[in-house]
Amino acid sequence: MDESRFIALALKNPVNVAIIDELHRLALPDAWLVSGCLVQSVWNVLTGRVIDHGIADYDVFYFDPDTSWGAEDAVIRKLQARLDHLGAKIETRNQARVHLWYPAKHGLPYPPLSCSIDGIGRFLTQNTQLGVKRTDSGFDVYAPHGFDDVAGLIVRPNPGPNFSAANYAAKAARWKTRWPELTVIAPQ
Repeated sequence: MDESRFIALALKNPVNVAIIDELHRLALPDAWLVSGCLVQSVWNVLTGRVIDHGIADYDVFYFDPDTSWGAEDAVIRKLQARLDHLGAKIETRNQARVHLWYPAKHGLPYPPLSCSIDGIGRFLTQNTQLGVKRTDSGFDVYAPHGFDDVAGLIVRPNPGPNFSAANYAAKAARWKTRWPELTVIAPQ
């Protein structure tokens, strides 16, 4: 699968399209729709399921140097208000402030990031290390591992600094119940 095919399949989900379009309108700094909602939309097309099957939420990353909770909360509320009509759970996070709360929540260190792509790079699985954003001339896609695992319905661990074998096993097991066709690669 190449980038254009990935985009075409991921954007068959109208919620993905609406979020990407709204992020572009809002002009949030370094804003991307990321992770599972993109991959799972593609899986749903490839396996003949309804487009939103198994999608728990839609993750939005942006990067704003204002690391106050108040600033992030204002963005979360504004985006949710503009997209409430979709009936989707949207998880919006300022990647500039993840290091402030992540260690307490997950018990793992989390050095500060310098951009949203850095946050995408820390996902548990390589197949979800994806981001899409609209530009004036089309789309930017971040996919450091390409699209072969997405097309092949393969879940592969990302042995990055935040890897947790227990969290990976739980996520892979949850996905496997929703998409039994998946091949789950065990961590090394």
